[in-house]
Parts: sequence; C-alpha cells; structure tokens
Amino acid sequence: MKSDQIETFFATLQAANPLPVTELEYTSVFELLTAVLLSAQATDVGVNKATRRLFPVANTPQKILALGQPTLERYLQTIGLYRSKARHLMQTCQILVDRHNAQVPRDREALEALPGVGRKTANVVLNVAFGEPTMAVDTHIFRLGNRTGLAPGKTPLEVELKLLKRIPQHYLRDAHHWLILHGRYVCQARKPQCWHCSVANCCDFKPKTSAP
Repeated sequence: MKSDQIETFFATLQAANPLPVTELEYTSVFELLTAVLLSAQATDVGVNKATRRLFPVANTPQKILALGQPTLERYLQTIGLYRSKARHLMQTCQILVDRHNAQVPRDREALEALPGVGRKTANVVLNVAFGEPTMAVDTHIFRLGNRTGLAPGKTPLEVELKLLKRIPQHYLRDAHHWLILHGRYVCQARKPQCWHCSVANCCDFKPKTSAP
C-alpha cells in the first residue's frame, strides 16, 4: 500500500465513522482497564455481559478487593480463563492501591507492570483513556496490517511499529479503532467481505471472487 493509498484508506474510514469508540463498556479509567484485562481471548460482547453485573457492585480497586477472589470469579465465570483473570485483577487492584493511590497510571512501564496487563492492554488504556496515539495490535489489526499491505509483519510488535510509522499523524489517535472495527465487521478472517469494502481500492489483497 502506497502513501497516497494510506491517506485515502484512513480518510475513507474517518468519513464513515468520524468519532470511533471502543465497543467495551466503561465509565472510568479503572473500568476500562478492567474490561481490557478481561478481554484477552474473549469477545467484547462477552466481557460487557460480565461487567454489567460486576461494575454496579464493584468498580474501584478497593471494592474489587473487598469482594474477594471467589466472589469475583463468580461474576467472571462466563468469560474464558476467568480464574486466572480474576487472580490477575485482584493482584492489579492491590498494586493500584499500594503504589498508585488506587488510580490507573498514565505510564506504559507502570501499566505493563500490572499482572495481566501486556503491551496491547497498555496501548488501549493509553489511547482510549488518555488520548495518546498508540496502536493496540490485536488479531484483527495484525491481520489487516498484513492482508492490506498497510504494515506487513511477522509479529504484533513489528506490525505496531510499522503502523505508527506509516499512518499519517492526524489519523493516529483513532486509527486502531477504525482498524479493529473494519477487521471485525468487514475484513474478516475467513471470508473478507471485499465486495462491499469501502477501502478495497486501496488494499493490496485481491479476492478470488467479488461476491459472496
């Protein structure tokens, strides 16, 4: 994908969705961190179902700790890997209380030091909560980076660094939302819906057929 195609690619996605947002439901930075931590190997729909039950009862580090891990697990049991996620969330809450005055830090190193929080989760929090131009590479973005020719790479980090370099600065803050949503609903893994893709003309991928 050439530079002029990249500009057209993101201008088109922006025109269709000027103010993209995450599909995870949250009302505070801590709720966002919790939801993203829970979303590993789970769908946003599944996470939202669990947090709709959890957050009205416990939506601060102190309240999560007060629940205790067995009770927390019952709230999360519909999510994959819920036991390990509950353990990581409890540990994260304790660190937030002990080291950060129960606040989510605006610092990559501090975020990645939290149990269950890797680079992708930190990138989401830094972008969504604090407006930083980070690129959280999930399976959708990794696929799009390679399939479209936008940022080919063998690892999520390689794709991330290429995206940060190739995407024009004025699109960076919202770019990961556009890419995730495009990958989730149009450029799907098994059957990319190229026949109604608004950015197909910018893409390096050539489908075998133009219709389902």
